[in-house]
Amino acid sequence: MGWLETMALAAFTAGLLGGVHCAAMCGGISCLLGGHGPDNAAPRRNFILAYNAGRVLSYTLAGVLAGTAGQAGLMLRGSMPLQQMFMFAAALSLCLLALYLAGVTPLVRSLEAAGAVLWRHVQPLTKRVLPVDSLAKALGLGMVWGWLPCGMVYAVLLLALSTGDALHSGLVMLAFGLGTLPNMLLLGGLIRRMQGTRNGRRVRFVVASIIAGVGIYGMIHALHPQVFAADGLFCRLVP
Repeated sequence: MGWLETMALAAFTAGLLGGVHCAAMCGGISCLLGGHGPDNAAPRRNFILAYNAGRVLSYTLAGVLAGTAGQAGLMLRGSMPLQQMFMFAAALSLCLLALYLAGVTPLVRSLEAAGAVLWRHVQPLTKRVLPVDSLAKALGLGMVWGWLPCGMVYAVLLLALSTGDALHSGLVMLAFGLGTLPNMLLLGGLIRRMQGTRNGRRVRFVVASIIAGVGIYGMIHALHPQVFAADGLFCRLVP
């Protein structure tokens, strides 16, 4: 598995196992949207799907913008030290996600304050899509709500930024958005109940340990790439 696939998988896992946080931030709107439209189930479900599609689209767009900024930095100073710095940032972001999945949420949530300034400019756009009486407005509300300050989103966005590529960064954020969908749609209650059990906590700890291990590996590789060379210390110790 390549480094990009590893980051995308970590982002998807963070979205999937971060179900309680996602439900708290965005789940209420999904429940409200379920009451719109005719009384049969299909239109109500369509409103919820449109809202979540808009939310995931905003995550992907944020990833593309972050990747474009990183790509511009590489083009201006495309030296090996800068590439190693990006790899170190990616590995550090993986460790940050691992801490969140392990239950150390205050560290990630502290990032939310950084997005409050942007949110104050974006929030007034919700007036243009309220009341949500059409699928287009549900999509628009999701796109606006995707910019809600969220520490977990910002942690994954740092991971996406470190790819230094607009397309790759967008794919990482898309993977994260897709990971949040089960919690926001049919399986949210089931996953929340699973996370409250002993087995659920064990799963989170195991996954967090794996992601942290990959992050630590990445940081060592970025700081001392010679360790993993063909004649390096790692290859000598590991057959």
